[in-house]
Amino acid sequence: MNRQDVEETLTEYLKPIFGFALKRCKSIPDAEDLSQEIAARAFRTLLVKDDIADMGKFIWTVAHNTLSNYYRDTAKSMVGISMDEVAELLADPHAAPDADDNAEAIHRLQIEIAYLSMLQRRIVIAYYFENRRQADIAQELGIPLGTVKWHLFEAKKELKRGMSTMRKASQLKFHPIRFHSYSINGSTGKKSTDEFFRSTLVQNICYCVRDTAKTINEIADDLGVSPVYVEAEVEFLEEYGFLQAQKDKYIVNFIISEPTAELLTVKDTMYRRAAGLFANDLYDELTASGILDDPDIRCGQTDQPVTLTGSPRADRNFILWTLIPYIAACSGETLMDERISFEEVATLRPDGAHNIFHASVMPDEMVLPDDYVHMRNWCGPMWNGNGNHILWQIDSEWTDRGEHHGFQHFDDVKRILGLYEREFEDRLSKDEYAWLAERGFIRTNGDYDGHFKSAWQIVILASDEIRDKLLAIGERIKTKHRTDFDALKAPYAEAVLESVPAHLRKITEYELQFVFHADGWFLLHCISALLKNGKLTAPTEGQRKSLTALIVNA
Repeated sequence: MNRQDVEETLTEYLKPIFGFALKRCKSIPDAEDLSQEIAARAFRTLLVKDDIADMGKFIWTVAHNTLSNYYRDTAKSMVGISMDEVAELLADPHAAPDADDNAEAIHRLQIEIAYLSMLQRRIVIAYYFENRRQADIAQELGIPLGTVKWHLFEAKKELKRGMSTMRKASQLKFHPIRFHSYSINGSTGKKSTDEFFRSTLVQNICYCVRDTAKTINEIADDLGVSPVYVEAEVEFLEEYGFLQAQKDKYIVNFIISEPTAELLTVKDTMYRRAAGLFANDLYDELTASGILDDPDIRCGQTDQPVTLTGSPRADRNFILWTLIPYIAACSGETLMDERISFEEVATLRPDGAHNIFHASVMPDEMVLPDDYVHMRNWCGPMWNGNGNHILWQIDSEWTDRGEHHGFQHFDDVKRILGLYEREFEDRLSKDEYAWLAERGFIRTNGDYDGHFKSAWQIVILASDEIRDKLLAIGERIKTKHRTDFDALKAPYAEAVLESVPAHLRKITEYELQFVFHADGWFLLHCISALLKNGKLTAPTEGQRKSLTALIVNA
């Protein structure tokens, strides 16, 4: 704009600008200084800008920003300034704190804005930051004008209360936790665990409400972060069932275990003694009964090339590596306490997952017995089926399935079982054999278009009869030691339930039903006990890819 047009425009606003300044300053001289500064800033800007669409909005934006600078430059503290005046400081949200007391107060005020509710925050920002009319804000938000005015009034009270409160962070601000491990009981969905617990902030939000429900602001105080960040993460975690809303508060909806060395030692002792009883009896009966020679127990695993003339058979050690944990997990179901069902305690999540989720937090230093059995690279037991057959497996420190660790995608399981069923009727394609071989399920030899031989590398129970015979052996042994098992389990179950928050105890009670059954720790200890006494020997390098995987009739 040219100078004459600028002067004419500003002349219309000089009286309103002085009124604006007079209302907000402590003296007439201060008001005169402020109004002159507002006019000077507007004058300089208008000389170089020709595209001002709303002159009134422009003038009052300059006025609010100049007022913020005025408070920072002249006031020494917030004492004596009315809440109406304090609210005007919101007009400059990005101002960097200066070294004086007033700058610190302004910085505190900006922090307190984040503690308002989402709706109040939107209204305050629109009104004070963007200089928008209350009627326009009401129209955009779809609420009555009176509601906008009420929220502005309440927001001022909240800001005043927050400014007079010393917020206290918990130890989590200075010593944030990190989840040590995750586990899932049930089915996975389309999202990975890392998508949910991708940051230290998310993990600490959950840990913060492990025992007690808290509001977003209380969580933010504990963590020493802005509620704005907490709010977004809480909304996401609640949507997927990891947090549970209780009115305006939230509490964790999954198990976060924080075991002590004492509890872990109790657990290790319990499993060690139970596995010593069960695994040794099971090994002795399997090897002495002759059942391992049953033709319905099939496995063509071999470290040597598959021959074109004969059908290889895996060595007994390899077969026992699979049968012992399978029988330990699946036998004795009639002996289980099944008062609580999976549906009662599992969470159905929007990505299709249906599971009980676990995370663990471990102290920086923990002294455990030298012979403590650690769970390394463990996954399972896992089982999925296609209606005709089930693929059962565990992954452990002794297996090596590379990138195909575990069966996280049901589509892979269906394909493996479908190819298994077809392969007994007709030869598969080259690509299908290659796909199975890459995953350690099959080995081939020869010319595909000439002399060709294939051998399944995992254990196959080819009939219901052999499956039932094997599981009957396990049930007899569990029945024999039932009294011992109950006595071993009782103190451990009591200690675990005491360590879990009250609202999650039903989930824990459900999972305690599976101790000494489909229980990864029990299977691990069974294997470890037999390795330790030399009944099982470590698998060869060539066996690790297909170890502890089994196909059985559904």
